[in-house]
Amino acid sequence: MRNSISENYYNWWKNIDKFILFLILSLFFLGLFFSLVSTSFIASDKLSTNSYYFFYKHLIFIILAIIILFSFSYLDKNKIINLSIFLFFVAFIFLIFVPFIGVEVKGSKRWIDFGVLPRFQPIELLKPFTIVLLSTLLCLNYMKNKYIKYFITLIVILPILLLLIMQPDIGQSVIIVSVWLSLIFVSGLNLIIFFFFFFAIGTCLIYSVMSFQKFNYIKIRLLSFINPSSGNTYQSDRASEAIINGGLFGQGIGEGTLNSKVPEAHTDYIISVISEEFGVLVVILIMLIYLVLTFKVMQKIDQEKNVKIKLILLGCITLLILQTFIHVGVNIGLLPTTGMTLPFLSYGGSSIISTALISGLILNFTRREISY
Repeated sequence: MRNSISENYYNWWKNIDKFILFLILSLFFLGLFFSLVSTSFIASDKLSTNSYYFFYKHLIFIILAIIILFSFSYLDKNKIINLSIFLFFVAFIFLIFVPFIGVEVKGSKRWIDFGVLPRFQPIELLKPFTIVLLSTLLCLNYMKNKYIKYFITLIVILPILLLLIMQPDIGQSVIIVSVWLSLIFVSGLNLIIFFFFFFAIGTCLIYSVMSFQKFNYIKIRLLSFINPSSGNTYQSDRASEAIINGGLFGQGIGEGTLNSKVPEAHTDYIISVISEEFGVLVVILIMLIYLVLTFKVMQKIDQEKNVKIKLILLGCITLLILQTFIHVGVNIGLLPTTGMTLPFLSYGGSSIISTALISGLILNFTRREISY
């Protein structure tokens, strides 16, 4: 029995893509390091407690994330697909509960808090499993008409979008729609129909934001982004200042001031925090890691023959790179404020676990084919 387990682990290690694993672990540990240097001030100043309070919480989630990462990368491909579809429905049920028992923070009800467990955001757990379910539906062999498949996947994401709009969470809605559009486009959707879906959904989101009182704060953000002179750009202005003040080489560890000026800077503006203390050159190196990771996964997609695995990998890397683009775009003033975390680096348990699930799927489906 022991020999069999050892052989399985040996086969797993032999066939895992070690370079992708190295890139993923590097980003996680960079996130842990930046959490240490960017949150100690927050804990000591605002909580009057151990200056490593947030770091210890982040460390616990990183350990849990690595366990999830290796577990998902180890399982058999068919088992991981079946498990992901099951977990999709579990996470979706939690998302349904949000409007009823969710915790409201700054006008948005996105989190669930059971008291004994850490507060979590169901949509973060739902995103990786949504990719697997959509990819599976698009590859159903007994259903030949591809437009019926597209319609079924639309039926899957519509209730998710409605629940997100109720929170409201436009940022995550954009992520879900974008991943869905990328999957159906790659699976063979006519370009005209693709752009019709794109503009139709975009129009609905813009109309909702502009018409309903519930989205008033989002409307204010959009209008202030279009017209900065409106005076509602405090957070984005402070983030831009932090990047400028950091220059090429940064002001030094602990010398940044963004954390004291902007709430949740260690989550929504982590790139600005890093840039202020370590400089733009470090940020460029971090972005290169993301780009190399994307390139390596795209190489694997090109080599993969199984269409379902191609779609899952495409959805996973699209989600990661799109969320990274949105986060960086907000930090440099290219996009309006969205509250989007940066995968791997931002503080926050739900975001870390979601990234670990996505990374586990990537490692699993880029692994060379083996039989246990």
